[in-house]
Amino acid sequence: MSTSSPSPTPTPFQSGPSKQDNSQQQFKVGAIIAISLLAIATIAFLVLWRGAASKGNNLAYELNESEQLKAELEKQYYEALSELEELRGSNEELNALIEQQKTELKDSKDRIEALLRDSNNLAKARKELKGLTAQVEQYLAEINQLRQENEELTVRTVQLSEQNASLSANLDSTTMANQELSTAKAALTSERDAIDAERSRLAKKVNVASVIKVKNLEVDGLKMKGTGKAVTRRSAKNIDQLQVCFTATSNDVAEAGSEVFLVRIINPLGETMAIEDLGSGVFTNNSNGEQIRFTTAEETDYSNGEKNLCTVWSPNQPFQEGNYTVEVYNKGFLAGSTSFQLK
Repeated sequence: MSTSSPSPTPTPFQSGPSKQDNSQQQFKVGAIIAISLLAIATIAFLVLWRGAASKGNNLAYELNESEQLKAELEKQYYEALSELEELRGSNEELNALIEQQKTELKDSKDRIEALLRDSNNLAKARKELKGLTAQVEQYLAEINQLRQENEELTVRTVQLSEQNASLSANLDSTTMANQELSTAKAALTSERDAIDAERSRLAKKVNVASVIKVKNLEVDGLKMKGTGKAVTRRSAKNIDQLQVCFTATSNDVAEAGSEVFLVRIINPLGETMAIEDLGSGVFTNNSNGEQIRFTTAEETDYSNGEKNLCTVWSPNQPFQEGNYTVEVYNKGFLAGSTSFQLK
């Protein structure tokens, strides 16, 4: 009798747990990706927020610095005016110099205020403000030096008068006293020469202050029609003359009377347009001593107030295309300039 072995029972396939593990793994990966994206977005927001805050802080700093510079400018300017007024006296020459220096200080103040209106020019404004301090110190030094020289001259004159009186009273020492007087007179002459040289230098400064500046400088290209009427054009090939107009500004330092304004038109090649037969010539630039050609001259009767002037340049030759520069000079100094383009 044979015995049969029991058949092994087959193990069932475990599919349920494996699918659950895969699902959990996918959930973890998705969570990590979501957290990473959230972190990146947070970092980007912080960077942008800090950048905006930094720009705001920079703008606030620039505005604050601009106000501080304005306050410092006002303080220095009025302190300088006060110091100059304290030096005023009965000497007309000194008083005239003080008035000239006050005018120059006002010009410097206006220039710095213009720079402070633009935050991009704060660095240049700071530099100009430092220069204003040095300018005031120089003015005070010049005035004190001239006062000292005048005082010394007065003292020397008194001394010479006393010496002369002593010589008249003492005939026995006439020869020796005359020699001393001659020596003293020579010293006085030398001192007077030095003072004359200083006066000449100061007179040049006064001349600069009397320069009549120009504003509203405009240039128009004109074409003469057959009817004799001129029409405005901007094309180089369609014009035969240029009209230069400007306003001579008021200047109380300048003497009323005849004034000449030299107009210099510079073509796109950097050359001064000049024809001697049409009134062109050469003048000395008093700023640097350079000889410069000018295009035309406009003479007028000036009475210290504003005055509108125009001059026309008709060279009877074609104009070039490009950028032109126009400069106006008065008393050998640049009074104003502008540029324009002919297409």
